[in-house]
Amino acid sequence: MTDTVRESIYEAIASIRLIDPHTHINPHAPASNTLADLLGYHYYTELAHSAGMPKDQIQEDGISHRELVRRLVTNLSPIENTAQYRWLIEICRKFFGFTGERLDESNWEDVYETAEAQMKLAEWPQMVLDQSNVEAVFLTNDFDDDLEGFDCNTYIPCLRTDELVFHLAKRQTQERLAVCTGIELDGSLSSLRESLRQRFDHFVGHGARACAISLPPDFEPLQISDGRAATALSEVLLKGTMADQSHHIALSRRIFWTLAELCDEYGLPFDLMIGVNRGVYPDGVFQGQDLYDSRVSLIQYRELFNAFPQVKFPISVLASVTNQELVSYAWIFPNVVTNGHWWYSNTPSFIARDATARLEAVPQTKQIAYYSDAYKLEFVWPKFDMYRRILSGVLTDHFVKENGWSEERAIELGRQVLRDNVDEVFPRPSLPLDGDTGQDNFDTENITVLNDDSNNTEEELDPLPSHDEIQSADADDIQLLDDSIEQIRSDSDEIASNIDPEPLDVGDILSEDTDESPGPQIRMLRSDDSFELGEESLRVHPDPVTGELKFPVNKDSEEESEPGET
Repeated sequence: MTDTVRESIYEAIASIRLIDPHTHINPHAPASNTLADLLGYHYYTELAHSAGMPKDQIQEDGISHRELVRRLVTNLSPIENTAQYRWLIEICRKFFGFTGERLDESNWEDVYETAEAQMKLAEWPQMVLDQSNVEAVFLTNDFDDDLEGFDCNTYIPCLRTDELVFHLAKRQTQERLAVCTGIELDGSLSSLRESLRQRFDHFVGHGARACAISLPPDFEPLQISDGRAATALSEVLLKGTMADQSHHIALSRRIFWTLAELCDEYGLPFDLMIGVNRGVYPDGVFQGQDLYDSRVSLIQYRELFNAFPQVKFPISVLASVTNQELVSYAWIFPNVVTNGHWWYSNTPSFIARDATARLEAVPQTKQIAYYSDAYKLEFVWPKFDMYRRILSGVLTDHFVKENGWSEERAIELGRQVLRDNVDEVFPRPSLPLDGDTGQDNFDTENITVLNDDSNNTEEELDPLPSHDEIQSADADDIQLLDDSIEQIRSDSDEIASNIDPEPLDVGDILSEDTDESPGPQIRMLRSDDSFELGEESLRVHPDPVTGELKFPVNKDSEEESEPGET
C-alpha cells in the first residue's frame, strides 16, 4: 500500500513543469557537445582523483575529449556506489538509450558516438529541456555580462556579486566595472553606489530575478559608516590588493550592505550561499578544492535579516550540520527562506533528513525545495529526479501515513515547494522610479526599458504623472490638482467653440499684382514722402539752438506742419 502511494505521488510531482532556480549553465552553450562535458563535471573528476587517479591524467594540456572520457571511464569503478555515478547512468539511459548497469571499457565508445550524434542537433538544448520537463533555468551571470544573445525567459539572468564584494581591490575588476557601467570609481562612495545601481538597472532590465553571492564562513555583514567606508575605498583604490586587510573587510561589508539596499529598492531576492572555504585542498582538481566549515553560524547575519525585513533571503548552507539552524531562522524570520540542498548536502541521506526537518517545521510557502546547481542541461533531470523520489517518500511516510493526509493534499504540498514557491519568491522583476523605494514599480513587461547598452529610441511617458513623480523630476513649481485634467478638457472645449468655422479671407498677400486681390486695398496712412527710410533718417542730431537730440525732419514735410508739430 505504502509503495503504491509513494509511486502515485512521485508520478504526480514528476509531471510538474519546473523552473530550476540555480544553475551555472552557459546560455550560449547550455547543453553538452560530447560525453567529455558530462564526465568533466567536477563531481566525477574530484571523485576519480580522490580514488587514486593522478591529477595530471585528468587535466593534461591538449588532451582530446575522447581520450579524457576513456581515461575517466577506466577509473570510475571505485565510485559506482555514489549518487553522482547514478546521475551519469540515468543521463545515458534517458537521453542516449543506454541499457547497461555501468559504463566501462566494453561499452563507453558506443555511448560516446550516440551522445555525440545527438548533441550535434541544433535543437538539442530544447530537446533536453522538454524531456526533462523543465520550463526555464536560472543562470549565474558575471556582473559585467552583457546578457545578450539568448532568451531571457528560458535562461533567466541572475546577478552574481562575489567579485564585487571580495575582489574589487583587483585592478582588473575595477576596469571591468568601469567598462560595463561607464562610471569610473573616483574614490567617492557616490561613484561606487552609482556603479552598483547601474548594474541593477542593467540586470533587472534584462529580466534578472535574483542577486546572489557565495560567502565564506567568517564573513559577517555589518553596516559600515560613510567615513570608514570612504577611507577603505580610497585605500583599496590606491594600494589595490596590498591595502591593509582591515580596509578590505570594511569595503566588502559596505559593498555587501549596498547590494542589500539595492535588492530592497528593486524588489530582488538576495540569494545567500553560506559556508564555503575556498582552496582547502590546493592540489585538488579544478573545482575540487573547496570544503565547508562547521564554524559557520547564521547568527552572523542577524543584523542583515533585521535591517531588511522586505528583502527575501533564500539561504543555502553547504553542510547538513547547519540545516537545523537554517530551519530555526526560517521558523522565526519572515524574510528567511530555505533554499535547496547544496553541494556536500546534496546526497540522498542528507536530503531526506534535511527535507523532512524543513517540511515539519517551516511554513510551506517559505521553502525552495531544490535546485540542480548544474553546469550542463543534461544534469538537471537526474538531480531533480533524485530529489523527487526522496520527496515522494517523505510525503508518503510523514504526511499520508502518519498525519492522515490524502494523496491529493500531499501532492499539493509537493507542488508548492517544487514550483509555486519559485514563482512567488523569485517574481518577475520591475524597475523602481528614480528615487523611489520600490513601492510603486513599473512592470518591465508593460514598459519600454532603456538601458545604456540599448539601441532603443522609444520611451513611454506617463500622461498623468503622480505628485511623487513630479517631485522626483525636480519640478516642484508644478502642482497637479485633482481636477486638473477635467479643467484642461473644459478649457480646450471653450477655445474650440470660439474658433471661426471659416478662416478670414485676406487674399493673396504674396502676389505683386494687387489688382487681383479680392479684399480691400491696404493704403498708407500718410504720404510715402512723410518718412524716408535710410541710414541718415535713423541718426539723431543736436538742435543748433537747444542742443536737444532730434531725428532729422524732411524739409517738405516741415513746411506743411503746423507750429509745434515735430
